Amino acid sequence: MDKKVTKDMLIGDMLVLDRGIGVILMQSGMHCVGCPSSAGETLDEACAVHGMDCDKVLADINEYLANK
Repeated sequence: MDKKVTKDMLIGDMLVLDRGIGVILMQSGMHCVGCPSSAGETLDEACAVHGMDCDKVLADINEYLANK
């Protein structure tokens, strides 16, 4: 089964799915990935807080997962 991330997934669940997602989030500007409270935020919420384009981050993550 192919792994895929959605906007409503929690950051913590995404990192359990694949730790490499943390690198993508940090490279995108989300440097708080290691913060305990970030684990309970959805990707959409975290992107909104950081002023990031959620669709772009989501595409980058899913491209990474598809090419693994």
